[in-house]
Amino acid sequence: MSEQTRAHIGVLFTNFFFALNLSLVQFLSPEPIGPYGINFFRVGGTLILLWGLGWWKQSQTDKPIRKEDWLRLIACGFTGIFLNQTLFIKGLTLTSTIHAALLMLSTPLVITVLAVLFLKEKLRWIQGAGLVLGLTGATVLILDRTNMGTNSLLGDGLIIINAISYAIYFILVKPLMQYYPPTQVIRWVFTFGTIGVIPLGLPQGFEGLAIGLTATEWLSLMLVVVCGTYLAYTLNIRGIQILGAGIAGSYIYLQPVFATLIALIFLEETLTIGKAIAGGMIFFGVYLRR
Repeated sequence: MSEQTRAHIGVLFTNFFFALNLSLVQFLSPEPIGPYGINFFRVGGTLILLWGLGWWKQSQTDKPIRKEDWLRLIACGFTGIFLNQTLFIKGLTLTSTIHAALLMLSTPLVITVLAVLFLKEKLRWIQGAGLVLGLTGATVLILDRTNMGTNSLLGDGLIIINAISYAIYFILVKPLMQYYPPTQVIRWVFTFGTIGVIPLGLPQGFEGLAIGLTATEWLSLMLVVVCGTYLAYTLNIRGIQILGAGIAGSYIYLQPVFATLIALIFLEETLTIGKAIAGGMIFFGVYLRR
């Protein structure tokens, strides 16, 4: 099997793991583990794996961190891990898996807006049309109140803010990825992000363990950490290195498809016509934005 084929398979599994993660979090939270507790195990466990598995081999290619880049790494940890993951986990427990998956697809649209505003990138008319269409679809989805969570409006809002924080992270981390090996950047980003996660996540995490988890719940938590976070991040980085950001990023269209199918089968959620239309608008909007 060629390296290109392995990379394609890896990116495919990346988006399946991200999608699976949505339903696993819904299964585990808010009971028996609070959302911040899951985030603590997810981010902390991934940090241990990043530094523990293959670190010695990766460290041979690491570069010394320049003084001016430490602050940027801290900012990436805050926006890309602490703020992004905290809002995502909390928002997901308040809304539906299908809503969360479709709203997360709007992240490329937010990146486009920020790139135009702060990086002064030019916006072609076709991209502008895609931007309007995608954001309209996101608005329609948020206004759809069918088969929602405990506080879907707040949950959807947190997912949108999460997408904004990730877009800011994406812009901040880009120059670091161009200078340092991506695995080195991710290790430090998770390191600084975990520091922010601990105060909120540690109490809820130990509270969940004190209650006791079933074998199924332990397995679900392990899948969230190993597959939904560690493998998803590392396989995605590998895919970008081999295939390029454009090809690897195109697989994001499969993520809401996987997430919807999993939610329909295991969580018994409902895909309404309104949600399907709104999702289609977001899909097409992201496609035109490319």
